[in-house]
Amino acid sequence: MKARIDVILKDGVLDPQGKAIHQALRHLGFEKVREVRQGKVIEIDLDETDKNRALSGLKTMSEKLLANQVIENYRITLQD
Repeated sequence: MKARIDVILKDGVLDPQGKAIHQALRHLGFEKVREVRQGKVIEIDLDETDKNRALSGLKTMSEKLLANQVIENYRITLQD
């Protein structure tokens, strides 16, 4: 089973990389871009067939290592 975990900064947390990307896009002529939030994508291949056990393990991984819950949110997506 494959999983994808998207991690992004919470609203209100300063995002200097997102700001730099936003400014670069504006300099390239993309004036209609209002805001950019930068994050990360983590893909995990699990040797698990039970969806509930997979989600439970991925949640634990995310909360212990993959996302800093003080400043980041995460979203888990399973791909069969």
